[in-house]
Amino acid sequence: MKQIVIIALLVVAAALGYWLGGQQHAKTGADTTAATAPEGRKILYYRNPMGLPGTSPVPKKDSMGMDYIPVFEGEDGAVDGSVKISAAQVQKLGVRTEAAALRDLSRPIRTVGRVEIDERRVFVVAPKFEGWIERLHVNATGQPVAKGQVLFEVFSPELVSAQREYQVVARGVAALAQAGPEAQASMRRMADAALARLANWDISSEQIERLKTGGEPQRTLTFRAPASGVILEKKALQGMRFTPGEALYQIADLSRVWVLADVFERDIAAVKVGQAVEVGIDAFPDKVFAGRVSFLYPTLNPQTRSVPVRIELPNPRGKLRPAMYANVQLQVRADRKVLAVPISAVIDGGMSQRVIVRREAGRFEPRDVKLGLRGDDYVEVREGVKAGEQVVVAANFLIDSESNLRAALGRMKEAPQATVSHQAVGTLDSIESDGSVMITHEPVASLNWPTMTMAFVPANPALVEKIKPGTPIRFEFVERKPGEWVITRMEGR
Repeated sequence: MKQIVIIALLVVAAALGYWLGGQQHAKTGADTTAATAPEGRKILYYRNPMGLPGTSPVPKKDSMGMDYIPVFEGEDGAVDGSVKISAAQVQKLGVRTEAAALRDLSRPIRTVGRVEIDERRVFVVAPKFEGWIERLHVNATGQPVAKGQVLFEVFSPELVSAQREYQVVARGVAALAQAGPEAQASMRRMADAALARLANWDISSEQIERLKTGGEPQRTLTFRAPASGVILEKKALQGMRFTPGEALYQIADLSRVWVLADVFERDIAAVKVGQAVEVGIDAFPDKVFAGRVSFLYPTLNPQTRSVPVRIELPNPRGKLRPAMYANVQLQVRADRKVLAVPISAVIDGGMSQRVIVRREAGRFEPRDVKLGLRGDDYVEVREGVKAGEQVVVAANFLIDSESNLRAALGRMKEAPQATVSHQAVGTLDSIESDGSVMITHEPVASLNWPTMTMAFVPANPALVEKIKPGTPIRFEFVERKPGEWVITRMEGR
């Protein structure tokens, strides 16, 4: 009887201890859950702290003893890469957004050019008869002249003979005043021919009128400037003999000049005749000259892959001199308002571009976009974003990196691969100076590998510190990138 009572007391004590232990375990578990799941959020799974593939539904440690990181409900990235960020994190990261909107977008085409003379405003003084220069009135290159200003005086025997011939014919017309109509008409034709000959030699109308009124023939003829400008070239010398058609002066009107700018092949389609242009000249750094595109040349320079563009500029005070270096800026505007976002919102990946769009509160989504016209501050978005949607313009690179990680974890969670970690057995042959190890392993079924010797990289040097070369081992490894096999666990066997 006494033995039965003792056994009963032991059973009761064991049951009480089991119950107390369960209560303590439940309390500890509750405390752990409270510590790891603040604000009552549910833990969905745990991810590798090093960013390696693999998740766990329960807490665990990796091969280096580091705890897996919990992923809470509402924080996991969806397969589309969207990510949710709390208001505190948004403020801490400095996230700023701006709405995509329709804008009058323009972009500058910047290039260089040079000031040139307007070819349509160049004049040549070339007598149409033979003669000698008796007196020069303008005798220096670069000298400004006004239209009608006397340049030089010439003597020509042909000119004197033509004047006298006209006088003879004019007297004949007067003498035949009482003759028949045919004789008078013939003599008038001869007089008109003599006058036409003088006019063709650029004899002034004043001199011809004086001959008509009975004036004496002039021994010299005065040549005047055909336009206002500057003397670009002067071949005339006092006393020299000249031949018909010889250019004695070249005069350029510089009240308007050209700027010839070289526009690259990729930009030429955006340049139009009549387009406004701003020109800067190094000699006048504080002044901007306004002009317009007047002509696009039909040829392309194969060495520079550029097309010359002619720009006309007014030059009333003659500040712009031929051959000056010019900085040219053309404003290219879209034909209509276009949907645009700030350039800072675009994450350029080389082959593709994307932006981060803010959806509901705290949810951010990366979107691939197609871009168009690019301005100084904004860029046209042709596909991927709608008007009014908020795009991230600051801290978007941080969000994009987090989104990529969350999306990768989400894809592994919903559609895990059959094998991401491989197990093998073999022998540790050597530890190399660069930290890698040479291992002769037996066949690896998960990769269809035969027995062979190859190099591996330990995820942590501590994995091989206590294992000596020549030791039989059992190990796990993953492929971190193509051709690089990383050991995540190793132990002797």
